[in-house]
Amino acid sequence: MTPARAALATAGVCALIMSMAIAAEGRSAAAAAPVRMWLTTPDKTSLLAPQPESAITAGDPALPTIVVDPTRRFQQMEGFGAALTESAAHVIATSPSRDAIMRALFDPVSGIGLSYLRQPIGASDFVVGSAYTYDDMPPGQTDLALSRFSVDRDRAEILPLLRQARQLNPQLRVMAVPWSPPAWMKTGGSLIGGQLIDDDAVYRAYARYFVRFLQDYAAAGVPVELISVQNEPQNRHPKEYPGTDLRPQQEARLIRILGPELAAAGLNTRIIAFDHNWALHPDDQDPADPPDPNYARTVLSDPQARPYLAGVAYHCYFGDPSAQSQLHQDFPDVPIYFTECSGVQSSQPANTFRDTLRWQGRNIIIGATRNWARTAITWNLALDPSGGPHLGGCGTCTGVVAVAGAQVTHNAEYHLLGHVTKFLQPGAVRIDSTVPGSLPNVAFRNQDGTVVLVVLNDTDATMARFTVGTGGSAFSTTLPAGAVATFVQSPTTAERTGPITGTGGKCVDVAGANTANGTAVQLYTCNGTGAQRWTVGGDGTLIALGKCADVTFGATGNGAKVQLYDCNGTGAQVWQPQPDGTLRNPQSGKCLDATDRSSADGTRLQIWDCHGGANQVWHLPA
Repeated sequence: MTPARAALATAGVCALIMSMAIAAEGRSAAAAAPVRMWLTTPDKTSLLAPQPESAITAGDPALPTIVVDPTRRFQQMEGFGAALTESAAHVIATSPSRDAIMRALFDPVSGIGLSYLRQPIGASDFVVGSAYTYDDMPPGQTDLALSRFSVDRDRAEILPLLRQARQLNPQLRVMAVPWSPPAWMKTGGSLIGGQLIDDDAVYRAYARYFVRFLQDYAAAGVPVELISVQNEPQNRHPKEYPGTDLRPQQEARLIRILGPELAAAGLNTRIIAFDHNWALHPDDQDPADPPDPNYARTVLSDPQARPYLAGVAYHCYFGDPSAQSQLHQDFPDVPIYFTECSGVQSSQPANTFRDTLRWQGRNIIIGATRNWARTAITWNLALDPSGGPHLGGCGTCTGVVAVAGAQVTHNAEYHLLGHVTKFLQPGAVRIDSTVPGSLPNVAFRNQDGTVVLVVLNDTDATMARFTVGTGGSAFSTTLPAGAVATFVQSPTTAERTGPITGTGGKCVDVAGANTANGTAVQLYTCNGTGAQRWTVGGDGTLIALGKCADVTFGATGNGAKVQLYDCNGTGAQVWQPQPDGTLRNPQSGKCLDATDRSSADGTRLQIWDCHGGANQVWHLPA
């Protein structure tokens, strides 16, 4: 869909990314550790270039100040990236600079290390030639047995590049979504528009279609972690490209069938719902048959579909990011993903870099993540300079990079994504930060204690001078209008990460490596997995899989169980090491305890009156 974004005024964007360690309590605000700085300017004279130390000064409390609070933690981030559409794959695969392009996009050291890709299941509007699915049939024929199913068209360029991307960045994750089922499954018999035929046999065949796709991609070396069952399901009027009008009741019905099919096939792929805009778009409207303004809530409220849902996804083309927080208020345990937003050519093409930097900086890198999104994904990974090849749909879209033969241009999306992906580590969580005046921002905390703060100078042409303070440490800086800077402050205190062992030599473990709030924290045979890798924070937290060891409901009585939960800075998540090897929770005055003095696998951890017995003695990472 063409983004409904107005042309921006002649204003720059100023984003600041600061990576810094949490300073020790009581540290002087003027005594911040050395800060390194990289700068990108809207005129492109400086693109992630290192700056002199003089760019950073001691913290000035008289300036507007962004206060970062690493103890208040929110969602765990899963990644940032784009989509390797057929068009993107083609312009990269046919370029003499293919390998250099891929390194620039995915290598975490020499490139920006993109960490998430959203793949079309079959055709989108960005294909080379005709639209397609994996089971196309002549008009009037069907294939309920999927005997003609094949992903061979993707084997030419898409799958080889996906494998190369995963080799360059082993942390890369992949999600996938269809624009349309095969035409023979739809009313109207076309990939463009229409609905899924109201027939159980068709729904079951379509569920198996997803399973076949996931199996074939995994066999080709590309496992898929997440799927959405329909891209933009309320787009009633796709402009000459594949699309499907899938009502919320139909989506829920499909999910009810698909969930068991995935389980029966032994697939761990999770399902997310909606995958559409923050608000109803004009293309969604039909006065005779109005769309559902609460589509995501309708699907989530289906009691049979809900157990199979792992989140809700949003796009940027209408509305604003606050819609995500509104959903979070109603469904606080439902993960939120941001999965599509294309840059577009400005009405004055010379302003495209600057305008995209500001709009996507405000709404995607900052807005989406500040409103609970675990991902921030743009659209095409690469296009040619004319915005193609494409089949209908968006004629002014831009890619993360533009490729013209051997020549490659890094667009604004490249630099915005890189200013996050080069500094966030796996397991990073969003943390709290204040927003003074025209300085919208978002902050993250890595598992090693570094903090990444992204700030936008959202003014037309005003130089921004401000202070950033966290944990008693502060610095000030001045950035020109339109500039993007990265500030990296070396850690001032080292955090310890590794296993925590207790009675019987067993490890503290997150049950099933499940990151859902409320997952049991238990004893288990040590196995070296991430479920047993704990970061002991300077603030007293114990963090695994991006979440904190938490006393259920903040209870203070004996026997209150310990669970995994979003880090929130409360006393229920503070554990103070004692000289006798116990871990004391100061809120309750009680100690971390293995229930019934047991060392059996699966023993729940709880709080109990401190007695210093073997089931309360813990060995922390060195």
